[in-house]
Amino acid sequence: MKKLITGLLATAAIFAVAAPGASASDWFPAPVQVWEPAFDMNSPRRDIDYTPLAKASKPWEICVSFPHMKDAYWLGVDYGVTEEAKRLGVKMQVVEAGGYTELNKQISQIEDCVAAGAQAVIIGAISADGLNNVISEVRAKNIPVIDVINGISSPEITAKSLVSFGEMGAKTGEYLAKLHPAGSGKVKVAWFPGPSGAGWVEAGNTGFIGAIEGSDIDLVETKYGDTGKEVQAKLVEDTLEAHPDLAYVVGTAVTAEAAVPILRSRGLTDKVKVASYYFTPGVAQGLARGQIVAAPTDSTVLQGRIAVDIAVRALEGEPYEKHVGPALYVVNTDNLKDFDASSTLAPDGFKPVFRVD
Repeated sequence: MKKLITGLLATAAIFAVAAPGASASDWFPAPVQVWEPAFDMNSPRRDIDYTPLAKASKPWEICVSFPHMKDAYWLGVDYGVTEEAKRLGVKMQVVEAGGYTELNKQISQIEDCVAAGAQAVIIGAISADGLNNVISEVRAKNIPVIDVINGISSPEITAKSLVSFGEMGAKTGEYLAKLHPAGSGKVKVAWFPGPSGAGWVEAGNTGFIGAIEGSDIDLVETKYGDTGKEVQAKLVEDTLEAHPDLAYVVGTAVTAEAAVPILRSRGLTDKVKVASYYFTPGVAQGLARGQIVAAPTDSTVLQGRIAVDIAVRALEGEPYEKHVGPALYVVNTDNLKDFDASSTLAPDGFKPVFRVD
């Protein structure tokens, strides 16, 4: 897969503190893929260079709903949506539900946003199916709804700015399968796909499982759990106790970040390798230090920026792509120096932004 943007980070030291994000004027044109027909992750894709509107015609009020802001992955999305709101000249309210167990809270937050005057809603969904009723209510008011990052099953959404998490899981699985092909000797792997029931998790799990079929990877555990670091750390610790001969810990970025110090404290850093199926600053740091072997990037910041541009286009009657997402590729120690973090990570020191006026 071709790289979205190249050559920002020259050294691991620079990479470890996260490169500065692309400025408001230089993130585009960005190479992306468009699914046609839309809303079917199995549809054929075409490559385009994405260029957003120069400015909104008026300061539209946009609501953005996230599952949580507990990790740097969603911090990157927050950076993307709020920076694009500033660039376009629109207003934005960002809300977060507090975790993947808080579906009812996310629903009520979306309802509150609309009641407060939101003219478009961007949703990073806690559940693929659980928001469909509230989406129907919002769309009945002729308010655009953009699905960002996680995936929503409702056919009533206006557009999707996201990638295939099935493909994300598959990318990591393929990477490991190539290292351990059939006949090379069995290696035991524990897999931590994330919170059960989330659309992106189920997709990632299916992709990973499919990609390792026929290889010498022996999947000894699959453990689901919220993407809070304490939850993932407990899952990793329990698995290491149950499988002292484990070769890999593979899963969410939070899993990977939690596993590194646990393995270090147990003296297992050289014995048990770590991989993630998406990208955060902690994963970046782990790659730079040789503590994490690989992770695909889904260009999180770009997904957020594009979702805002699509929302404004829909409000203004401008043409927009109904289903678009950055092309995926795996970052590892070999290509780390060529990876542009500004497509994926918030700048070092960035704090959550909940309001843009």
